[in-house]
Amino acid sequence: MQTGEDIRILNEKIQHAATFTETLRDALGKVIIGQYEMIDRLIIALLSNGHILLEGVPGLAKTLAIKSLAQAVNAKFSRIQFTPDLLPADVTGTMIYNQQRNEFFVRKGPIFANFILADEINRAPAKVQSALLEAMQEKQVTIGDQTYLLEEPFLVLATQNPLEQEGTYPLPEAQVDRFMMKVIVNYPDKNEEQLIIRSQVRDIPPTVIYPVINLDEINTGKRLTRQIYTDEKIEKYIVDIVFATRFPEQYGLSKLKSTISYGASPRASINLALAAKAHAFMQKRGFVIPDDIKTICKDVMRHRIGLTYEAEAENITAETIVSEILRTVNVP
Repeated sequence: MQTGEDIRILNEKIQHAATFTETLRDALGKVIIGQYEMIDRLIIALLSNGHILLEGVPGLAKTLAIKSLAQAVNAKFSRIQFTPDLLPADVTGTMIYNQQRNEFFVRKGPIFANFILADEINRAPAKVQSALLEAMQEKQVTIGDQTYLLEEPFLVLATQNPLEQEGTYPLPEAQVDRFMMKVIVNYPDKNEEQLIIRSQVRDIPPTVIYPVINLDEINTGKRLTRQIYTDEKIEKYIVDIVFATRFPEQYGLSKLKSTISYGASPRASINLALAAKAHAFMQKRGFVIPDDIKTICKDVMRHRIGLTYEAEAENITAETIVSEILRTVNVP
């Protein structure tokens, strides 16, 4: 149990340690116009050891964001373009026979990096998706009879194009659940799009991002994020939100029962708590408040709620359900 003095000391540590998140945000903002929410979610995932599923139409800086993040942290970046003919070994690596030495040696795949961009993950067949998602969950890869640990930080940013359905393999619900957040990337506004035009048509070299933080600062931030105080009432608030997706009638939301085919898993509760702590860290606070939960709730929950045919017929989305739950569940 943390005392008021413990929280005060933690606050002071976070005030100093959390400055790197502003530095990182500013560095990414030099090459990415707008998309502030996506940048914040990337930093939250970095602090929480989580992975992100990004959904948006092409051309919204999804690839640029993760590549720029890797440059700013001076970490190894790897991009995997998922296609229907991709094999699991193309992701994890494989054993190759050396004829001269008469022996096999391991050639590691692109998964051995700090920041992985899994571009259009729904274009690859189930075996390839499973190979990536197993590495995400276990933080290790087995090639032959050897198991290799993946280096920290290890962040997977997977993208999906919501427009195309032909030639795609939608991720099963159980595998989607392994992503900490699903972030919807929207179009820029008019002013932002005007700035994008200016930055791309001028005859000037593109902005180069130099390392602005190091891995020690990230590891310190991750350690302090875990120490952030979450009151018992906040924990109960998280549990109530998640349980309202499973048993809506117990929370005065009987009208939602016919729209939900299955509710959020326990991973939702865990990730909601972790993401709230990371958000509090970015706000330089040593404790979680309800606003932290509300800010990141849709990103953590939208891919963990199953919709019925009735909901789809009435154009009811997971975001609609989460918004209704947040309006109804008592705030501590």
